[in-house]
Parts: sequence; C-alpha cells; structure tokens
Amino acid sequence: MASKQNKTSKTDSVSFENKLTESENSLETQRHSISHIMALAVKALYPEVKFGIGPSIENGFYYDFALPAEASTGTQVGLSPADLPKIESKMKELLKQNLAFKKKNISKTEAKKLFKDQPYKLELIKKLPGKTASLYESGGFVDLCKGPHIKNTAEINPKAFKLSRVAGAYWLGNEKNPMLTRIYGLYFATEKELSSFVAQQEEAEKRDHRILGQKLDLFLINPMVGMGLVMWQPKGAMLWRIMEDFWYKEHLKNGYELVRTPHIGSRKLWETSGHWGFYNDSMYPPLEVSQTLKDIQEKKKAKAKEEYLLKPMNCPFHITLYNSKPRSYRELPIRWAECGTVYRYEKSGELSGLTRVRGFTQDDAHIICSKEQVKDELKRVARFIVFTLKTFGFNDFNVYLSLRDPKNKKKYAGNDVGWDFTQKVLAEVAEEMGFAYKKEEGEAAFYGPKLDFKIKDCLGREWQCSTLQFDFNLPDRFKMSFINQKSEKEQPYVLHRVLFGSFERFIGVLIEHYAGAFPLWLSPVQVKILPITERHNDYALGLAEKLKEQNIRVETALEADTLGKKIREAEMQKIPYLLIVGDKEIANKSVAVRQHGKGDLGSMPLPELTELLLKEITIKK
Repeated sequence: MASKQNKTSKTDSVSFENKLTESENSLETQRHSISHIMALAVKALYPEVKFGIGPSIENGFYYDFALPAEASTGTQVGLSPADLPKIESKMKELLKQNLAFKKKNISKTEAKKLFKDQPYKLELIKKLPGKTASLYESGGFVDLCKGPHIKNTAEINPKAFKLSRVAGAYWLGNEKNPMLTRIYGLYFATEKELSSFVAQQEEAEKRDHRILGQKLDLFLINPMVGMGLVMWQPKGAMLWRIMEDFWYKEHLKNGYELVRTPHIGSRKLWETSGHWGFYNDSMYPPLEVSQTLKDIQEKKKAKAKEEYLLKPMNCPFHITLYNSKPRSYRELPIRWAECGTVYRYEKSGELSGLTRVRGFTQDDAHIICSKEQVKDELKRVARFIVFTLKTFGFNDFNVYLSLRDPKNKKKYAGNDVGWDFTQKVLAEVAEEMGFAYKKEEGEAAFYGPKLDFKIKDCLGREWQCSTLQFDFNLPDRFKMSFINQKSEKEQPYVLHRVLFGSFERFIGVLIEHYAGAFPLWLSPVQVKILPITERHNDYALGLAEKLKEQNIRVETALEADTLGKKIREAEMQKIPYLLIVGDKEIANKSVAVRQHGKGDLGSMPLPELTELLLKEITIKK
C-alpha cells in the first residue's frame, strides 16, 4: 500500500508552495511531468532513442527507453549509474527554461504519422479506444499521454529530484517482449523530504536481507537449484526452528489442532477448488503419471493418465479432511493449523530474495465454525496476530479492511447476504479491537473480504504479512456442511488465517528490521566464547557445556587467531554476547562479558551471567 506523501513544508519550499494551488498540480502530476523532462534530456543526449512509457510512481517516476545502437559496433548503448549525473544535469538545464506543457488532441491516423519512427508509441496508439489520441508537447518533445501535467517547468522544484537507478524492464511487463532500459527518479515536494528519503534508502541498503543473509550465513539461493527456491544454512535453519517452536507452542495454547498435508495433489482436487480455473497461470504445469489398468471383463489393457499439481495453497486439503466424515455443530469451531510448503510460479523478474520466492512455507490455519461463532473466532485470531507481531518486535502496524467492489459484484463468489454479513462483522471486530483501520473497496479476494495487518519495520516501511480472511468459494465448491441443533444440514463459515504470512518473507523482514542483530531469544547463536590463547580452550569448552545445559545456544572460537580478530569476526556475525576468557577469568572463575552494540559489561561469574541471559530470553526483548 503506497503511503501518502507529507504535505509541503512551509520552511523548505515557500516559493513552490504558492504555485501548488490547482488540484491538477499535485505531487503526482509533478512527478509525471518531470518524467517527460527526463525523456527530453535523454533525447538530447541520445537523439535516436525510442520511447516506451513514463508514469509517476510512489516517491517518483520512471521512463522506459530503447537506446540506439553504436554505429561502430552495432551493439546497443548501455546506461549505468555513472551516466545518471549527466542526464540529471541536462534535466536541470531544461527546467530553467520554463518549458510549457501544451495538450493537443489529434486523430489516431495523424498520431501514427507523427510517431512513425517510434514503434512502442505506435503499439500504444493501436490499443487506444476511439478515434483520437491525446498528446503533450514540452520543449520540442511530443509524447503520447492523457495527462494531466503542470503548466510550466517553473512549477517543479529543481532541488527536490534525483535520478536513483537504472534497471532493465520488459516492454509492458511481458517477458516475451523486448527488454528496455528503465531510468528511475525520485521527486518530492521539498529538498528536505528528498534528503530524508535518500538517507532512509541508504539505511535500507545496509539492511538488505539478501546481503545480510549471505554475510550471516543464513540462507542461499542458487540458480543450479532453481531461482526463488531457498536453502537454509545451519544458522538460518536454527532461526526457522526457533520461530517454528514458538508457532507450535502458541497454537496448541490457543486451541488449535495440527494437520499435515502432501506437497502435490490430483488435478481433480484443484479443479474442484477452482484454483486450476482461476489461478493456473501461477501454478506449475501438471505432473503426468501413466498407470496400466486391467479391464477384467474384456481382458484388455488400457492406459489412464493421472495428473498431479504442486500445491499453491493448503486450503483444499484442509477442506477435504473436514469432509472426510459427517460433522456436528458440537465439533465446531474446528481450528486446524499447518506449516505447509507451497509452490507458485512467480515471474523471474518479480523474484526478490526471501520476500518473493517460488517455494515458501505458509503458517496456515483454517477455522471452520457456525455463523454464531464467527465474531468470537475473528477476535480470537486478531488477538493472536497482535500478540505474535509484538512478540517479534513489530509494535507498529496498520490494519486494512479489504472489501469487494460494489460496482462489480459478478467477479466475486458468494451472495449479497454473505458479503454484507462478513464485511460488517469484520468492521465490527476491527472497531471493537481498537484498530484504526482503513477500508479498501475492490481489494477483497474473489472468494471473500479480509483484514490485512501490514507491519512497519524500523524504517517505517510497510510489509504485508498477517491476514484474516473469509472464504465463500470452498464451502460451496466442496459442499461443506454440518448438522445444526435443529438436526438440519447447514453450511459452515471458513476463515483463512496466517500469522507470519510465510516463514521466508517474515524472516526477510526480520533481518532488515533488526539489521541482522536479532534479539537474544531469536539469535541463532546467542553466546560466543573467545579464549585468549589455546591454553584457555579447555576452560572455554567447560563454560560452553554449562551454558548448553541451560539450552543457551553457544559457540566457542578455538581458532589460533588473535583476540582482536576473534572479536571483529564475532561482531560482524552480530552475536548478542561475547565471553572473553584468559588467565584472570580462570583464576576468578568468571567471564569478561561484551554485549553487541553496547560494548564491555565487565567481569561476572557464569551463574550470574546465566541468570541474566535466561531472564532476557524469557521476556523476549
């Protein structure tokens, strides 16, 4: 969800504030307009360039270009970050010229003549409805565009923009189309806002989980195994296990039962659930199995093919378990939970470390209940979500109520009565829980409304993780029922629910939130013992055994390195506590304690340190 931009600061941009009086001259309009100025600058530097599209986006703008080939080699000109300053300089030069933006409508026939040397514009013209095309001209650059735009470049703050990066992008996002060069830029209302955002981005780069994950030996994604498929190093697997142990323990305390389901399922299952019809673009192709069957009567052999699919979701399995026998109202509510690994075919260009992968483990649960039980179950889940997020250090989160589009009801499963009830009860739960939620019409899934909990990390970035959702689709498709108190068949309500969302994404967010310096209870290695010399190794190993007896995760640095090197390497691994031991510590039966981020804590006996560690682990801070 794009966050709204701050209002223009009076102290930073007085001269520009006075010009931002018309509604059309919004920040978004300025961003769109400066993308045209960037295109004009690129054209001045590379006259033979071909133009794609250049919209405004959150925090800025971009434009896609097909750069010309070099005359001498015939290879396409490549842009790198080193080229951005000269484009930026040219843009500032153009902004000073007070270039006007002029709109004109012409026939599509005229437009095709005007853009005869611009193949991507011609493709867009063919797709335009009606017989006319809208153009904007500024400084001699004419673009196919519906606008709106500012009136004059004097309305753009030249100190509030910056070209940020170069990337490749398939034309219109289709990987079958040519790859274009995309230049991204930032634009804010004030120079201060720009500087603040750039500083935040620089900090985000330092926290990038893809980089930290390698430095901290947490996980590996290797093309030989497959892009978007994560392998966990020992420390990453330990972090996963810590989370999983927490997950199982808390679910059992909260009245859930555990189920387990296969990684593949018959195509018939996915046809019944509707996934094969609605979702097959994101599913891997069927696995075919030929089975020889004997027709006893005709004594002939025939071949029948079975088709199986890697599961993209756990839901149909849980519903099949429910339908395995008749159910009574006395059994409800049923709360079934599973950490189930699912597989979805994400486009290669959309993969991103742990936050967008092709194989991931959802902490799934399905709650099957009667209408009378719905509200209490929703509140129960909402409390569980809040408890989980806060335990992992996410005290700041936003709640969104995703509703169906009232103008396009046909694209949703279920009926008006069901949607009206579930949307109303979700809103009531959000209000009674004290959530300052935001309604989003048209953001519901086709099978039901939902509450999304988007956590904010330490940089204020939102991440979609926890979700609580109704499902009208599966109860109908699988003909779910239970015998109610009147001895009549009744269809239950089905609630989908995830706390982490997926282990992979949640761990990626955790890494960036803590910059890899996890709190003690979460840290894969909680303590590292550093003997000063080899003659101190036995004492160090003895300490390690005593800590392990208390279930404290500990390593011992027995390498023949200097103490300084051992400390530097342990600090780079962001281990919470370092215990340094030498002659003095052996004589006093103590350890010299160093805490990550705080430095030396002094010397203390091991029992005192153990008590301190166990207390910190227990309170999960």
